[in-house]
Amino acid sequence: MAISVIPQPTSSLYSIGNQIKSLFGEWAADTYAHGGYPALEMRALADSGLLTSVLPGAPLDPAGKHHPELLDLLRIIGEGNLSVGRIFEGHVNALQLIGLYATEDQKERWYDDARQGHLFGVWNTEMGHGVRYHEEAGGQYRTEGSKTYCSGSVQVTRPIVTGQLVKSRDDNSGWQMAVLPLDRHEPEVDRSFWTTAGMRNSVSYKIDFTGIHLGSEDLLGEPDDYNRQPHLSGGAVRFAAVQLGGAEAILEHTRTFLQRLNRSEDPVQRRRIGQMVVAVSSGKLWLQQAGSVLNSSTDSDHIIFIANQVRTAIAEYCRLCLDLSDQSVGSRGMLPPEPLARLHADLRVYLRQPAPDAALSAIGQYFLNGPS
Repeated sequence: MAISVIPQPTSSLYSIGNQIKSLFGEWAADTYAHGGYPALEMRALADSGLLTSVLPGAPLDPAGKHHPELLDLLRIIGEGNLSVGRIFEGHVNALQLIGLYATEDQKERWYDDARQGHLFGVWNTEMGHGVRYHEEAGGQYRTEGSKTYCSGSVQVTRPIVTGQLVKSRDDNSGWQMAVLPLDRHEPEVDRSFWTTAGMRNSVSYKIDFTGIHLGSEDLLGEPDDYNRQPHLSGGAVRFAAVQLGGAEAILEHTRTFLQRLNRSEDPVQRRRIGQMVVAVSSGKLWLQQAGSVLNSSTDSDHIIFIANQVRTAIAEYCRLCLDLSDQSVGSRGMLPPEPLARLHADLRVYLRQPAPDAALSAIGQYFLNGPS
């Protein structure tokens, strides 16, 4: 059933995103309380057309160089709900990887799947018993092992799952992407893996894919394509955009809280809010620059240089907003039904992205010595 308040397809993506954001704000408390997959929100994204907005011929068709608009949309969705933003960003990432590495036949099949309502994602992280794709006779592959932090869980029916390709001979082995048709399988899901205080609705469970058999048509690209630059590191600007949306939500709710308590004339509170405004505004400027660079640059090293700065700067702006909001509202602002406790928990967890020190070191290396 379509959600009637969603604008018609002729509406701008910005307008659609802001209406979606408002809906997410209305639903957030109930969604967070049940702690499961955000089905209502994801249905709203599907009904609005946003899940197909990055396909060829759609408003954010990658061929049209719409990176600034995409980053702005991710920020808006993140402001509405960080867990939903995380799942949506994974869907966008997967479709972009398909655009880069799939054959024409694969693109036709998977793009049609997206139009039919299948949700995509990218699951790369693993612990211990990681994924391996064993080559068998007749161009078939047997999957063994599990992934962690599988955001969206099995609601993501077309995840890109990376794993070690194990061929019958030693050549051409490497880190292989595959698109798993999870609507045809029932992998083992470990829900106990994801018990954090924040981002619970991302349902980032551990999933065991052992026993799933794939054909060569399910493999995406060549071994090690996933790690090709600048797409691997450059993609960090997408999750940074979602994170900034979370900081903006905290700013808005902190302001609302202070206004309700008639504390908006307090000079200390004004200063804190001013610092938060500058931080969020600075993050938006970084996103604008990142979008411009992604649209125009073909210099891989420069793209990575900018992306590392964006993720580092926005993470710092988010932490500043968290700290200033804490100081502004105190314990009272974190008591239910106030939304700030949920927003703080979600953003603190989502900020735990991999290799922040390596990103900062790479910035320094590039500045000191030029491209590696």
